Amino acid sequence: MDLAVEYDNRARVPDYPAIVAGWARRSAAMRADVAAADLGVPYGGSPRQTLDILWPDPSRRAPVVLFFHGGYWQRGHPRNASFIARGCLAHGVAVAVAGHDLAPDVTLSAILGQARAAALCLARLVRRRLVACGHSAGAHLAAALVCTPWPEQFPGAPADLVPAGVGLSGVYDVEPLVSTPLNRALKLTTQEARRLSPSAWPVPPGRIFDTVVGTDESPAFLRQSRSLADIWAAQGAATRYAETPAANHFTVLDPLADPESAVVRRLVELARGITL
Repeated sequence: MDLAVEYDNRARVPDYPAIVAGWARRSAAMRADVAAADLGVPYGGSPRQTLDILWPDPSRRAPVVLFFHGGYWQRGHPRNASFIARGCLAHGVAVAVAGHDLAPDVTLSAILGQARAAALCLARLVRRRLVACGHSAGAHLAAALVCTPWPEQFPGAPADLVPAGVGLSGVYDVEPLVSTPLNRALKLTTQEARRLSPSAWPVPPGRIFDTVVGTDESPAFLRQSRSLADIWAAQGAATRYAETPAANHFTVLDPLADPESAVVRRLVELARGITL
C-alpha cells in the first residue's frame, strides 16, 4: 500500500478547491443568518487560538458541540467551517468552531494542547460539558479530547469534561503519516506519532465516540475509522462506525449542515444527553 497516495485526499478529489470555496461562502452566510454569535473569542495567546460560538437563540443556554476543522494540522481555517453548524442549530444545539495554530509553526503536540485549552475555556464560558466533533485532523483532536484524563492535566476540571464525540474521516493513528510528504510540516518521529495517536490511548470509563467515513474515501481512511471504533469498544467505550454513501473526504461534511441527517441527529442526541 502506497501511504502517500492513500492519504493524499486532494489528489483523490480533484475538485476540492471548488468544494472548499463553497464552504467559505456557506460559512459566511451561516454567520450572517445565525440568531446569536460570539466570534473570535480568545482562548490562547495567538491570533488563531479563538472560538466562534454560534447559538440557536440569544439566551445562550443551549447544549454545545465543539468542532475542529481538518487540514492535517497544517491547513484550513475555522471561519470556513461555520456552515457545519446549520444542522445542530436547527435543533437548538449550539456549535463552537475552534481554531488552532498550524504546523510547521507549532508541533502536533502543541496543537493538541491548544485543543484541550479551547475545550476547557469553552466549558467554563458556557458552564457545560461538551460534545466534541471534528473532520480529518480535527477528528483526531475530537477523539483526543474524549480520551483526555482531564483532572490529571487540569486540576479541578471534571473527569468527563468531554464525555462524547463524533469523528468524520479521522486520523486516529498518526504513525502512517510519518513516511508520507505530510510529515515535512509535522516533523514527527515514529515514537512521537505513536504517542499522539488516540487509538493507542487508554479510554476513560463511560466514553462515547462515533466514527463516520465516506464510502468514496481511501482504504486507509476507512480502516482508520473502523479500527478506532473496534479498539475503543474493546476497552468498554460505546462506539459506532458508520459510512456515508457516495461521500468523499470533503463532501462527508455536508450532512452536518442538514438538520435531518443521521450524524446531526446523533450529535443532538449526545449534546442533549450531557448533564450540566
